[in-house]
Amino acid sequence: MPTHLVTVRNDIKKLIKAYIKRGTAKMSILDVGGRKSPYTINIPADITLLDVPQERGTKEDLNLGLTDSILSFIKKRRSNISEIIIQDMTKSTLKDESYDALICVEVIEHVKDDDVFVEHISRVIKKGGWAYFTTPNGDYIKNEGPNKNPDHVRHYTRFELQTLLETYFDKVDVHYGVKTGTYRVQGLKSYSLKRPLQTLKSIYSNIVNRFQSKGIENTSKETAHLIAIGYK
Repeated sequence: MPTHLVTVRNDIKKLIKAYIKRGTAKMSILDVGGRKSPYTINIPADITLLDVPQERGTKEDLNLGLTDSILSFIKKRRSNISEIIIQDMTKSTLKDESYDALICVEVIEHVKDDDVFVEHISRVIKKGGWAYFTTPNGDYIKNEGPNKNPDHVRHYTRFELQTLLETYFDKVDVHYGVKTGTYRVQGLKSYSLKRPLQTLKSIYSNIVNRFQSKGIENTSKETAHLIAIGYK
């Protein structure tokens, strides 16, 4: 599996384990922008998926948001999904302190009203809970030029993301994750029995990239993501 996916899942499992040690039998987690999210599959928690409906234009072109076919897929394949909510988090009507924790992977860079977005995220988390974010590393990856992603509103620097989250969370940890370069790019290519050589290269590249990505929490150059945890 790609390093980013492995990192996120391992982080979430550690956060859940630490939370449960305090006496909670099973956590309730809101996965914002989750859709077919691989990050919460088989995670030991009750997962609620929240995403916007897919609209024509950029979201449709990039396959973002929920469609009837995606909803059908989720219901068939996911056993730990307790509820699916079609809603814009910046206009959330969810009750205060509805969930133990929240996961928001590669989503916040798409949100124009990020301040309102984070405010609602903090509001729906119970006291003592946490919110886990990942987003492109704006200290190194600039969203500009011919390779600009049209659906990304911004790429945060570490300082910018820390400052935003500290407005709504009591404690915030923001660090860098996943080494960029040839091995990361090759590791993102899909596995297929029809392309055994590519599959073997991808598997090998992911193993190498995982070793490359160790100990880079404070290294801004040549890292792909920011990882942030806000604690209430």
